[in-house]
Amino acid sequence: MRATPDPVSTTAELLSVRQIEVIYDGAILAVADVSLDVHAGEVVALLGSNGAGKSTTFKAISGLVQADRALVTQGVVHWRGQRVDGVAPNLLARQGIVHVLEGRHVFAHLTVEENLRCGTFARRLSRSATESALERIYSWFPRLKTKRSTFAGLTSGGEQQMLAIGRALLTEPALVLLDEPSMGLAPIIVQEIFDIITRLNRDEGMSFLVAEQNINVALHHAHRAYVLETGRVVLSGTASELLARDDLHEIYLGGAVTA
Repeated sequence: MRATPDPVSTTAELLSVRQIEVIYDGAILAVADVSLDVHAGEVVALLGSNGAGKSTTFKAISGLVQADRALVTQGVVHWRGQRVDGVAPNLLARQGIVHVLEGRHVFAHLTVEENLRCGTFARRLSRSATESALERIYSWFPRLKTKRSTFAGLTSGGEQQMLAIGRALLTEPALVLLDEPSMGLAPIIVQEIFDIITRLNRDEGMSFLVAEQNINVALHHAHRAYVLETGRVVLSGTASELLARDDLHEIYLGGAVTA
C-alpha cells in the first residue's frame, strides 16, 4: 500500500462548495449541508457508505444533477472563483471539470480506441494532435493499448474503468471527479488504478476529487478527505490525520464524531 502523499504546497483554490442542499423531485432531500474545497494539485477523497450522498454531491458540482430531476436548492459552487451551480455540464467540461460517473460507463459496441476518440471531440484536435493525445493515454494505461481494437463491452471491469478515466482525461481537465473507481473490482486492479491516479497527480499536476467507500485505499492515495454521512460532512482533515484516528470506521458507519 502506498504511503499517504505529502501535503500540497500550493494554495490556489480550484473548487469551493459551500453548504449545498440537493432535493430530488421537489421532495426528497439527498444532500443537506455539504462544504468542501479542492486546491490545485490535490487528491481529495470524499468518503461515505452507500447512500451517503457522494454521487449526488458530484452531480451537483458537475451540473449533471439536473438530469436526475434534482436541484441545488441552497448553497453555492465556485470554480476558479466563479459561481457555477446551475451551469450546464458541457460548459463546465470546457472549463476544466470532468466527471467520471459511477458504474464504468463505456460505449460497449465501440472499440476501446473509438471510445477514447470520443473524449477528443470537444477539443477539435487535428489528426496528429489526436494521435499524440491517444499515445499519452496509452502510456498511462498500457492495458488499454493492448485492447485498442477490442469492443469495450468485451473488456474486463478494470479495463472499462481505465477506459472511462482515459476518455475523461482526453478533455484535458484541471479537475477529475471520480465516482467510486474501486466498485466491483479486484484489489490488485484497484491498486493499479489508484497508482495511476497518484502518478497523474504527481507528474501531470492533475487534481482529483474521488468518491470512495474503500477508506484505506482512498486515504493512502489522498492528501485530504471528507467523511459524508446522510448528506452531511461529519469529519474532515488530512489523510494522515484521519488514518491516525482509532474511531474512523465507527464514524464512517454512523457513530458519533468525537474530538
